[in-house]
Amino acid sequence: MGTPASLLPELEDVVQHGSAEKRAETLRRITSLFLDGAPAFNDDHVAVFDDVIGYLIEEIEARALAELAHKLAPVPNAPIRVVTKLAESDDIAVAEPVLKQARIADPELIRIAQTKGQAHLLALSARGAVSEALADVIVARGDRDVSRSIATNAAARLSENAFSTLVKRAEQDGVLAERVGQRTDIPPRLFRQLLMQASDVVQKRLLAQAKPETQAEIRKILARVTDEVGARAAPRNYTAALAAVRQMHKDGRLSEAEIVAFAEAGRYEETIAALATLCAVPVEVVDRLMNGERADPVLILARAAGFGWPTVRAVILSRPGPKPSREVLDAALENFERLTPATAQRVVRFWQVRQGTGE
Repeated sequence: MGTPASLLPELEDVVQHGSAEKRAETLRRITSLFLDGAPAFNDDHVAVFDDVIGYLIEEIEARALAELAHKLAPVPNAPIRVVTKLAESDDIAVAEPVLKQARIADPELIRIAQTKGQAHLLALSARGAVSEALADVIVARGDRDVSRSIATNAAARLSENAFSTLVKRAEQDGVLAERVGQRTDIPPRLFRQLLMQASDVVQKRLLAQAKPETQAEIRKILARVTDEVGARAAPRNYTAALAAVRQMHKDGRLSEAEIVAFAEAGRYEETIAALATLCAVPVEVVDRLMNGERADPVLILARAAGFGWPTVRAVILSRPGPKPSREVLDAALENFERLTPATAQRVVRFWQVRQGTGE
């Protein structure tokens, strides 16, 4: 076949003087020529097409570039500089096909992952092979959809740090929890953490989908989790705390600031007793609500009583068990700001008449 120089004058004429349709047609013809011979081309042949196509796409419209990307993406020996340039396009219609399939050097993929948006990360997360270094960037920068996608991709090599990030996000995302839990390469420690924080529904699904030899191990973990949760949720004796708090209330010394002080000092019984007293809700009800998975009851009690976010945050952090992540606290703040006092007070009035019966 000819050398790049023998083709460039004709291409120069097309680029400088040809219409958009003419440029697109020339690109199609050259691309078809490459695709027809690609299986037999050696590296020198491919390099010629890399130069020629690379020169031509400098002056081509997005629709033609997207068409080119779809054609070259599945070709094992596609021109490397061309597909890399296509992958760098801000237009996801152009970049997506090659990001998902094309032969591109890992450093280039990592650079794209570090600088492009969520659509590009989503395409990268679905590649047939994702290195550990690339996966770290994708997980660190990716949103919910990207996290779910890379967790589903068995060809993605995830580091322990990437798994740890996904497990933390799975606290608020049952779909992600299920997908991460189905991976055979998740470290045992993180799998156990995932099961501990997963809802009953997710736990049952993971158990149902696991291989027979894995089900026994999951049951053992769930049994230990149940024991630990049961120990944390064991009934507490609030007699002394209630007596002290009620005396403070009678003396006019019980306020929102006292709740914060109790919470920050780790005096959990006094925190619950003070909340129950100031909100006029039975302490047994507050205790049971505080032992749930969600922080919503704290938000409702605080909003109904006119407390501020610092108080809510202190009480949430005082609850037994693992401390909530930054993402969980941010979500709680957002929900607290949306909650109206009228709505919170209606819920609290319901709790006030339950008298700790658990009905």
